[in-house]
Amino acid sequence: MSPASTSPKDSDRLRPGGAPSEPDVVLVVDFGAQYAQLIARRVREARVYSEIVPSTMPVAEMLAKNPKAIILSGGPSSVYAEGAPRLDRELFEAGVPVFGMCYGFQLMATTLGGTVDDNGAREYGRTPLHVTKVGSTLFEGTPAEQSVWMSHGDACSAAPEGFTVTASTDVVPVAAFENDEKKLYGVQYHPEVLHSTHGQQILEHFLYRGAGIEPTWTTHNVVEEQVALIREQVGTKRAICGLSGGVDSAVAAALVQKAIGNQLTCVYVDHGLMRKGETEQVEKDFVAATGVQLKVVDAQERFLTALAGVSDPETKRKIIGREFIRVFEQAQLEILQEDGPEVAFLVQGTLYPDVVESGGGTGTANIKSHHNVGGLPDDIEFELVEPLRKLFKDEVRMVGQELGLPEEIVQRQPFPGPGLGIRIVGEVTKDRLDLLREADAIAREELTAAGLDREIWQCPVVLLADVRSVGVQGDGRTYGHPIVLRPVSSEDAMTADWTRMPYDVLAKISTRITNEVADVNRVVLDVTSKPPGTIEWE
Repeated sequence: MSPASTSPKDSDRLRPGGAPSEPDVVLVVDFGAQYAQLIARRVREARVYSEIVPSTMPVAEMLAKNPKAIILSGGPSSVYAEGAPRLDRELFEAGVPVFGMCYGFQLMATTLGGTVDDNGAREYGRTPLHVTKVGSTLFEGTPAEQSVWMSHGDACSAAPEGFTVTASTDVVPVAAFENDEKKLYGVQYHPEVLHSTHGQQILEHFLYRGAGIEPTWTTHNVVEEQVALIREQVGTKRAICGLSGGVDSAVAAALVQKAIGNQLTCVYVDHGLMRKGETEQVEKDFVAATGVQLKVVDAQERFLTALAGVSDPETKRKIIGREFIRVFEQAQLEILQEDGPEVAFLVQGTLYPDVVESGGGTGTANIKSHHNVGGLPDDIEFELVEPLRKLFKDEVRMVGQELGLPEEIVQRQPFPGPGLGIRIVGEVTKDRLDLLREADAIAREELTAAGLDREIWQCPVVLLADVRSVGVQGDGRTYGHPIVLRPVSSEDAMTADWTRMPYDVLAKISTRITNEVADVNRVVLDVTSKPPGTIEWE
């Protein structure tokens, strides 16, 4: 079957195959909302490589990237608002296929001479869409009546000259249009969200049929491309990588190991902020799977001393990031005593959501600093190697599988680089860490026993160290700490929803924690989605 008539399964997406080559790139123009990241992810699900660029980037710079297609995201502005994002008409006359969504659709319409009105035709949420040209490039093979996700105030009442109207709603006469001759397409709604029932199919029709792109972006290509880039960057020098115990650093290290072999030394910093048993797991599982050189540094006292008296979460993150680098520098000095070339590079498992949330590259606001993005000191002595910087979490797992890492590592739940230090709301002390470690271990044991490991993206266990509540234990009054369970389901950490766990599992976790962990007399459940709340509390 042709790419136009079928969408790749998860097992096919990023699958091995084909010779490494420069991937076709689709640019997603970010107009200042959350949609650009989700669109980029959906494009990659179609096995087409995507990059996000800010709407402030000059059109000439966009075109200089030689994109195979350009997608215009939604955004919070009205096209008529003062200071609203604009695009030069040149973009639509360059011969590059363009797909506008929501604000991008309206911007395309007004730029090319169509009409967008503030006529009260507002639509928010699920909306019935009436496809008026079922056999069009975008809508072929989809129902004439389908549910889509709308979020707009202004509405398009007249398409630009040369465009065919292909869909409408009860209140919006032009909800989609197409110009096959110029390869320009647009929809008023958000096909990237799951609530648009045929949204992914519409997006793939644009990519495969409208833009003529072949779905060839695979894990094999990702690995081969990164191996070549790492070899070019590192050359004959050496690199060190900080293993955190999580998927990201493990896959990053495995990629670099594949590229430069024994030029890489992995450094595991035992900072005392890990979960129960994880230090032993790193030393056993990862070394057995990759054969890397591993240096273990016991720095527990150093980190606890640096964190003493600190409760502010951003300060804690920056302290942990700073101390990581200082420990690496010390490890570098020790490694330099061995024979061999200079150690000049630091490998990090920075992911795309880390970059986005730190305000990297798209003009978005800084939500929080990450120890591997915004928390590093200015006087860092290493050049960074970040082979996963443009990947989402599930893509990282696929790369890990391609590299042959065991399931125990590849499918491990996400764990923040700063460790339990940011799962303690308040000052970090050894006693509090020990308490949280025990509570976390109980939660993980019960989730595994219930077979929920794959259903739950991750389940941070949070200690509210600066909060105490009254309880009754052993016929006596207690004044203990609350523990928060934060089970969430997500695909890529850009958005998340709280997981509806079985009550009996929650009850068992709560009973065990309050019975087995000293100074805890209350367990609560966080039922906040992301947005508005982040996955981690700090």
